[in-house]
Amino acid sequence: MSEGLQRTTWLAVLGAAIVGPALLWLATAPAEPLWTRLSVISGLFALSALVCAAVLPSRLRSLNRAFGIESVMEVHRFLGIIAAVLVLAHLACVVAADPTNVALLDVPRAPGRAVAAVGATVAIMLLIGAAILRRRLRLSYEAWRWTHISLGGLVVILSAAHVWGLDNVVRNAVMNLVLTILIATFLGVVVYRWIWRALLDPSTEFFVQEVRAESPTVSTLVLAPKAVGSGRHSDGEAWTFAPGQFAWLRLDRTLTAEEHPFTIASSPHIDRTEFTVRHDGDFTRALRSLPPGSPVWVDGPHGAFTSDIGRCGGFVLIAGGVGITPMMSMLRAAADRGDRRPYRMIVVARSPEDLLFREELGFLRQSMDLAVTEVLRRPADGWDGHTGDLGVSLLSLVLRSVAHPDDLDYFICGAPRLVEDALDVLDVLEVPPARVHTELFDFV
Repeated sequence: MSEGLQRTTWLAVLGAAIVGPALLWLATAPAEPLWTRLSVISGLFALSALVCAAVLPSRLRSLNRAFGIESVMEVHRFLGIIAAVLVLAHLACVVAADPTNVALLDVPRAPGRAVAAVGATVAIMLLIGAAILRRRLRLSYEAWRWTHISLGGLVVILSAAHVWGLDNVVRNAVMNLVLTILIATFLGVVVYRWIWRALLDPSTEFFVQEVRAESPTVSTLVLAPKAVGSGRHSDGEAWTFAPGQFAWLRLDRTLTAEEHPFTIASSPHIDRTEFTVRHDGDFTRALRSLPPGSPVWVDGPHGAFTSDIGRCGGFVLIAGGVGITPMMSMLRAAADRGDRRPYRMIVVARSPEDLLFREELGFLRQSMDLAVTEVLRRPADGWDGHTGDLGVSLLSLVLRSVAHPDDLDYFICGAPRLVEDALDVLDVLEVPPARVHTELFDFV
């Protein structure tokens, strides 16, 4: 299926899931007072938005490939906020329809359906508050992740229990079927994400071939599938990815195992998979010390940050520090394919020690149309290259070496500051947004 058809299909599915239940209820329900009708509509929209918000980050590879992980997560956050607003609007409409309904907030005396509604409201407010205040609360990634997942699941479960407890909607045979399909889809995604992919799927198991030091703080983890043949898993399924995609790594096959996302640095045309990792935490330090033969579980590939984008006259790759890893995957794939298009790379780093793959890039320059521009923010004595931040003059200088600069696509990967600086420069140069592709080191 083409990417365009994938996008269209996913948009149609998500659109139908969000607006379908409310529209069907309007079309089939008997006439009711205005506030009663608004309370049901807002409640149905809230439930649909919650289910879609829960499904979006569930690592559905076709969804992530169609839109990119950043766009998927942005829509996830947007739907979460919209769902919270709709939940509050639903409560307001319920009270407006009958002011005595305010007694339903008295949890000890309220019926079960009202208790579920109050619980869902409190949970979604806590979820959004934890997301907004995560850095201020100094929550670790794992603590925040499990808090977010637990509260999100609780909100959906309590909201569904509230809808079924009311009975006025599910008494309608059409609505009963639609809501059953909606919740069954949610449960199916949960089983796929947390049971099949996390615990049972044999294609996720790899083993360590080598851990190669790239610098005092960066290493490359070399993995191979648990294989019966080159590049294949024990079930015969080939491991394939597009240059620039990423995956989550785990060191244990349990539901509670810690996992983190890393970009694939190797070419898809070799029989191993490499992840270049900066060791700045307990998990990444554990990766560095893995002995050959150790099992590693890989959930991927994911993402649309890839040079496999169809017709394009060339590429400008802008990387910050270890953000060079997806660019190396793209360059290695281009070399393996004999790609003759121009590749222009700008690497921004703090110091010379943070410049990775310099020797390999020198070899690649001999076999393909590649030019690399290094920029240091903290140059050492004797450095005669570019310094400071990425600017319009620097990028303009790089583009002068390309015959048709209007036919280039731009890939930017690194810390948020680098991505923002690069986007500002490209905006000044009037580069069309459709030709700009970004990946941030932040999924929260």
